[in-house]
Amino acid sequence: MSELFGVPTQALFGQLLIGLINGSFYALLSLGLAVIFGLLNIINFAHGAQYMMGAFCAWFLLNKLGLNYWWALVIAPVVVGATGMVIERLMLSRLYQLDHLYGLLLTFGLALIIQGLFRQEFGSTGLPYPMPTELQGGQNLGFMFLPNYRAWVIVASVTVCLGTWFMIEKTKLGSYLRAATENPQLAQAFGINVPRMVTLTYGFGVGLAALAGVMAAPIYSVNPLMGEHLIIVVFAVVVIGGMGSIMGSIITGFVLGLVEGFTKVFYPEASNTVIFIIMAIVLMIRPAGLFGTQK
Repeated sequence: MSELFGVPTQALFGQLLIGLINGSFYALLSLGLAVIFGLLNIINFAHGAQYMMGAFCAWFLLNKLGLNYWWALVIAPVVVGATGMVIERLMLSRLYQLDHLYGLLLTFGLALIIQGLFRQEFGSTGLPYPMPTELQGGQNLGFMFLPNYRAWVIVASVTVCLGTWFMIEKTKLGSYLRAATENPQLAQAFGINVPRMVTLTYGFGVGLAALAGVMAAPIYSVNPLMGEHLIIVVFAVVVIGGMGSIMGSIITGFVLGLVEGFTKVFYPEASNTVIFIIMAIVLMIRPAGLFGTQK
């Protein structure tokens, strides 16, 4: 068996693939957080719970309505995003003139409530969600075996992330959205419905979390605590990339996933803390993050 850096290539590339998969979810979730914070200045601590809701929505669609994975990819983000819009209209809209801490505390409380309700109903054990038959199996690349579903997750994540960045930064809709958040009074004077734009933006960010949950369901078990275990890492990714930086969150998510994979190969004991070590170093050197701007 051939080796690279003293490690069997099969093991090395296998861990890098796991890191890239984790990076795909980091990127998608941190993208949703960056959209919500960068455009609405809301620190959405309920993001992990909404990711979990996306996975459970896929499970419900399959087991209660007989709708498969492909339907879930479309329906779950819409359903969970709609619940996010209700939360924004009924609760978060009352906090925009207050300190960011109030929004963080509210969304943290919502996360605990949502997780508690699902845990009460389903317990802590994971529920299996089958992989779509079209993506079963894999490809033998010679140096490693690449499962088809994992390859799909990476490609889909990159596509969604870049598509979101393009929509926000390069289209007229994105320019309206940035105008509505940077100068709402002026945007309102030009006929833009600012409250509706804000609500749709929050729903879109929540929908991204739900989409990540659907994609994660066949890989990880559908569990009420699945978002709780991930959200702290995702917040670290957002801080490293720069709070509110769309492209920063995307790049940082994928890169840190790979760094985590490398660490598991060469120094497994540090794999659970390497992202937080990097965050501490980045904050000492660039408090605004790698891609953020100091205000």
